Amino acid sequence: MKIQKSFEAKGGVLYIVGTPIGNLQDMTPRALEILTDVDVIAAEDTRHTRKLLTHFQISTPLISYHEHNEQSRGKQLIERIKQGESIALVSDAGMPAISDPGEEIVRLATQEEIPIVPIPGPNAALSALVASGIVAQPFLFLGFLPRSSKERKAELRRWQYTPATMIVYEAPHRLQKMLEDVQGVLGNRKVALAREITKKHEEWFRGTIDEAIEHVIEKGTRGEYTIVIEGGSDQDQTSLVEQAWWQSLDLVEHVDTYIEKGLDKKEAILQAAKDRSLPKREVYNHYHQA
Repeated sequence: MKIQKSFEAKGGVLYIVGTPIGNLQDMTPRALEILTDVDVIAAEDTRHTRKLLTHFQISTPLISYHEHNEQSRGKQLIERIKQGESIALVSDAGMPAISDPGEEIVRLATQEEIPIVPIPGPNAALSALVASGIVAQPFLFLGFLPRSSKERKAELRRWQYTPATMIVYEAPHRLQKMLEDVQGVLGNRKVALAREITKKHEEWFRGTIDEAIEHVIEKGTRGEYTIVIEGGSDQDQTSLVEQAWWQSLDLVEHVDTYIEKGLDKKEAILQAAKDRSLPKREVYNHYHQA
C-alpha cells in the first residue's frame, strides 16, 4: 500500500494539467501557476502548446510526449523527476490520459512512488454529459470506438444492456457510420451530439438516434463530436434473457463468434445454421461469399 500526501511532497512532482478544449478563458489560475513554475512541460504537440503558452506569456521549456514516443520519453521524464525536477503533462486539449497520451507516464510514476498531482480543467466528455439532457449518473465513458464496423458493433454489444449513460468521441467523417451501428445494436435511444464545445460554433443536437442520423445526412458534419447515448432500460434487461444472443449479429459475425470461442470453421457454420434454422449449405455459401 502506498500513501501520497500531495501538499507535503518534497522533490520532483508530476502534474497532470487540464487545458482549454477551445475557449482560452477556461484556463484556470492554478494551471497557469503550475505551467509557469515547473521545470519543463511535456506536451502532446509542442507547436500547439507553444501557442497556448505564448498567449499567457509563459516561457517554460517544452518537450514532446505523444503516443509515438511515450515509452522512451516517459522513462526520460521519470528520471528527471527523480533528480528533483517537476514536470507538467498537457495534451492538446482537455485532461491528459483521457483519449490522449498520459496513462503510461502515470503508471511509471506510481511504480517509482513519484507524487502525481492532477490540476483539474475542461473535459469534453463531462461537459457534454451535464448538458445533454440525458440522465448523468451512472455514466460510462468509452472514448473513441473502434474504426471498423465489425469491431465497433462488438464493443457496443459489450455494453448493450448496461443502464449507464454512454459517452463516446468521434471524428466527423465517421460519425454517420458510427451512429448507424449504434442504432443497429442499441436501438433508437435518446442521444445528444455536441460539437465544438466552448468554441464560437458550439452546436448541440438532442433527439433520437434515428433523428440524429437524418440530421447528419441533411446538415453534414464538422469538427470533433462528443456523443451522449441513453443507457439500457429494464425492458432491455428483460429482453437479454428472452432474445437469442445472436439476434443483433449478421450471419458472418454469428459464425465468427463461434470461431472465436474455439470451434473450427465447419463446426461454427453448422452451429450457426442450427441457431437460425437455416440449411447448412446456405450459411456456408453466405459466409464464404462475404
